[in-house]
Order: sequence, then structure tokens, then C-alpha cells
Amino acid sequence: MSDFRIGFGVDVHQLVEGRDLIIGGVKLESDFGALGHSDADVLIHAICDAMLGACNLGDIGKHFPDTDDKFLNIDSKLLLSKTSDLVYQQGYLLVNLDCTIVLEKPKVLPYIPLMCKEIASVLSVSDSLISIKATTHEKLDSFGQSKGVKAYCVCLLKKD
Repeated sequence: MSDFRIGFGVDVHQLVEGRDLIIGGVKLESDFGALGHSDADVLIHAICDAMLGACNLGDIGKHFPDTDDKFLNIDSKLLLSKTSDLVYQQGYLLVNLDCTIVLEKPKVLPYIPLMCKEIASVLSVSDSLISIKATTHEKLDSFGQSKGVKAYCVCLLKKD
């Protein structure tokens, strides 16, 4: 096994009325939220997939299936904590995360520092290792029309 491993994750959720919009462990002020079995935290789900993928452990659906009621409405920070445990059991430590959120509205920028702190806290690392950026689809396609939210994540792990 290599001393360094790279993982990539992506997640998408439909936006609907009547749900909270939780991204990066933070509730955003919004008239709509992400639809999903858990709290539908698109960013944390992408991070989990990136970390799991880097260790060749499958994806979030393998470990936390949406067919299992014990994960119904679960706080995705708990999924991230369990993912982190799986990665650390493989002997790897997080070097950094680089993430991008695709959301037309609300604006994500004011929430990014708190998202970094929340994610870093769950992973027991410095928030300087967590990079989060946001962009829009410039009103193009379903994401640009505020029908969905998407997140990408690349992670680098190193052998402990």
C-alpha cells in the first residue's frame, strides 16, 4: 500500500420545501432543504465518499444504507465520525480536504468558516485542513434553477 491515498466524492440531493438545509453540519437559513433518508447533508456525504474511496472501502451507501431505518434522519456528522473511524482503522490520517458546494441560493460563503470548524471538530483535526468553496450553475440546468444541491470533495490521506 502507498503512504498516500487520494479519494474523490460527489453527492447530490433534490431541494424541497419543508426540510432543513444542512450543509457541512450547519443549518442554513433557507425556504427549502435537501431531501434524503438522513439529514441529507450533501457536503458531509461527499466527504465520507472521498475518505472511504481513498481507502478502497466502498461508498457511503455500503456502510450507511438508506434502506436501514437506523439511519433515518440521522445527523450526518455521526456518519462522518464513523467514516473517520473506518479510515483510521486502516492506518490512515487526514492530510486535507478540498470541497466545492454547488448551490444557487442561499449564498454559502457566510457559513463556510462554521462548516470548516464543524467538520474539523468531528474529524479531530485543525480547521486549516478543511477547504470549502462554493459556486453556482449561473441559473443553468436543475442546479441553477434551485432544484438541487451538489458537493464535490477530494481528500488526501497519509499512512500513520
